[in-house]
Amino acid sequence: MAKTKRAYVCSDCGADFPRWQGQCSACAAWNTITEFTIPKTRAAVGGAAAAGTSSYAGSSTKVQKLSEVESKDLPRYSSGVSELDRVFGGGIVPGSVLLLCGDPGAGKSTLLLQSIGAVAATKSALYVSGEESIHQISQRAKRLGIDHLDKISVVAETSVEQVLNHITAQKAEFVIIDSIQTMTVAHNDSAAGSPSQVKESAAALTRFAKTEGVTFMIVGHINKDSNVAGPMQLIHIVDGLFALSSTADEKFRVLRTSKNRFGADSESCFFAMTETGMKQVKNPSAIFLSRSNKNHAGSACTTLWEGTRPLLVEIQALCNQSVTENPRRLTVGYDSNRLAMSIAVLARHGGVMLSDMDIFVNCVGGIKVDETSADLAVLLAIFSSFKNAPIPQDVLVFGEIGLNADIRPAANGVERIREAAKQGFTRAIVPRANASRQVPGIEIIPVEDLQEALTAFDRVCG
Repeated sequence: MAKTKRAYVCSDCGADFPRWQGQCSACAAWNTITEFTIPKTRAAVGGAAAAGTSSYAGSSTKVQKLSEVESKDLPRYSSGVSELDRVFGGGIVPGSVLLLCGDPGAGKSTLLLQSIGAVAATKSALYVSGEESIHQISQRAKRLGIDHLDKISVVAETSVEQVLNHITAQKAEFVIIDSIQTMTVAHNDSAAGSPSQVKESAAALTRFAKTEGVTFMIVGHINKDSNVAGPMQLIHIVDGLFALSSTADEKFRVLRTSKNRFGADSESCFFAMTETGMKQVKNPSAIFLSRSNKNHAGSACTTLWEGTRPLLVEIQALCNQSVTENPRRLTVGYDSNRLAMSIAVLARHGGVMLSDMDIFVNCVGGIKVDETSADLAVLLAIFSSFKNAPIPQDVLVFGEIGLNADIRPAANGVERIREAAKQGFTRAIVPRANASRQVPGIEIIPVEDLQEALTAFDRVCG
């Protein structure tokens, strides 16, 4: 007789508890813990083990020596979107399971619908919808002008078992699941979207992908904290996790890699949402450098390294006399701890006292700075605002600031400078270690410490 097990799981973060409670102690959410009844059969724990034997009769796997395993170099194929291929690591690996998550309305379904239209030219493709009817999908596909509609199969289904049957019958090689939160497995009586259903559904699809070589592109939802909705096991199960978000002005979409077993986990690409779908942005630096013709104090341009390419962004800073006893330190897109460090270095080694000033730092375009190469640009932007001396728009600044006021080099310095030269920059204040090679069309001003950086500031602003 089947045994049952009760579980109390938070619908927001997926944490489980031995008994019900009003507030989740993991994510502090109220009234999100739900009781689930999970059936547990003898087969689930192994019939042989239950019988007291030392072997499991249901096992069909074969133990091999690692040296005997045949290595297979599976060729990648294109998703039909070059920027998407670059984020995936050079294309799609057959048999991979990739999870695309994002806010409602970010464009997840639109992007994957455009991709399946291109893939269907050479691969058997199936679109599985658990949220929309097939008529809605057809209407959107025709509005977007998707190619090869006669080669794309579509089905509205939420049962994983039925989905796998359809894949087998259609001999599909590329499958989109929209979305994993709507999928259910028959042996679990929990509601769709519950942590146990999400985990079991993803595990079943992954097992099928690895044994049959079918590629799955899965759409996932996010919770109020912008994390993947469902249990953490979902992230561990899939081969790649990609997050689609909007920029601050809602005009562009940013696709970032959080996990990728087949490529770099720090890649990103940009799209523009239009009436005809997602358009690739080949030059993302232009998004974050759309400044006015008038030169303002407190603005500095720097370059970040996003995956395998440089990205030029504008850093804005504002210093204002504080009217409170505790001056404010506010950052948007930049680490507040590094801001405090830069202010301390500027005071200790530069003689610029800002203890009575409110200081605000903003990364234009909603970009988030996760590397230290922007330290020097932030520091000079603050100094520019404090002195009310604008930095010319043709000047690039990058470098890491140490606590002893030395300027440390950034990785891929030459590539950063070359990208700046392509965008029309004519001067660059960079660490001395990054100035070993000259780049045509741009004057390199090497600096070794804060004093040299402030001297270079006076030179370009004079």
